[in-house]
Amino acid sequence: MQSALSECVSRTVRRYLADIGDTEFGEGLHALVIREVEGPLLREVLAFHEGNQSRAAAALGINRATLRKKLAAHGLS
Repeated sequence: MQSALSECVSRTVRRYLADIGDTEFGEGLHALVIREVEGPLLREVLAFHEGNQSRAAAALGINRATLRKKLAAHGLS
């Protein structure tokens, strides 16, 4: 049985693929999905932890330096 999050991702990817048809991806579908999902994930986890980067990083399972790098890459710093 899929988790609610997994089911949501499956539905969204399925719908996206149906919408674009045979269009080729310049960067690859994996890179596209990671880029599109990572920013909102970081933003929401950081907001949940009221901007505390140490707690957000711990919740994400990454170190704070990595979180800061990812926030900067997504224009969230």
